[in-house]
Amino acid sequence: MLKDITIGQYVPGDSIIHRLDPRTKILAAIIFIFALFIVTDLAGYIVMTLFSVVIILLSQIPARFVLRGLKPLYYILAFTILLNFFLTPGRVIWSWWFLRLTQEGIRQGLFMGWRLLLLVLTTSLLTLTSSPIALTDGIERLLNPFRRIGVPAHELAMMMTIALRFIPTLLEETDKIMKAQMARGADFDTGNIIQRARGMVPLLVPLFISAFRRADELAMAMEARCYRGGEGRTRLKQLEMARRDYLALALMAAILAFAVGERLWL
Repeated sequence: MLKDITIGQYVPGDSIIHRLDPRTKILAAIIFIFALFIVTDLAGYIVMTLFSVVIILLSQIPARFVLRGLKPLYYILAFTILLNFFLTPGRVIWSWWFLRLTQEGIRQGLFMGWRLLLLVLTTSLLTLTSSPIALTDGIERLLNPFRRIGVPAHELAMMMTIALRFIPTLLEETDKIMKAQMARGADFDTGNIIQRARGMVPLLVPLFISAFRRADELAMAMEARCYRGGEGRTRLKQLEMARRDYLALALMAAILAFAVGERLWL
């Protein structure tokens, strides 16, 4: 299960999505999220699905690797769909005790699950096609205008990128701790969900110790390299928007306009 979590991982490549400016990809992800939450009918979801499929194909990342990131979300998807099935008011088609399955609930549940799938699949490409350094630079450049009102752009970008970068590292550390404890007789695979959750408790102490140790080592390494924040820092590679970036943003603007038009037309 831990190996199926792909968030925070970077897959090197030379696709058109990899070559986009990180600011373009960040803005495109934000616009896509807005558009995805605006659409409400089947036609809108079909268009968003086709768009997601095209983007995944253009990224040249194996579809199996992208879909693998959905495995940890199976329980969340099932819970979300069932919650909408039985808690959405409408025309009742089946009932038992306090549970009422409605036609509107089925529609809402399927659309919510569909929306969550597209959200995870498409936005995961942001980290899969952008290196941590590129993401840091992109976030900082986007936040720079807010420095006039006291927003620490560089520090925020650094913290967010370090957090993303540490996700696969901590997952790898958790896997090592689990294998070490399984070699000593620990059992993480049998029992119901509650028993498995209780079995994971012994992992927390060594995992937290490892996380604090890595954070301390990172802080010492940054201090040894005379890191003092973003003031006066220069970059070897400057971010520059190319023609493909403007075309990508224009395409995302068209997707957003379609979503808004579809919502208003209905």
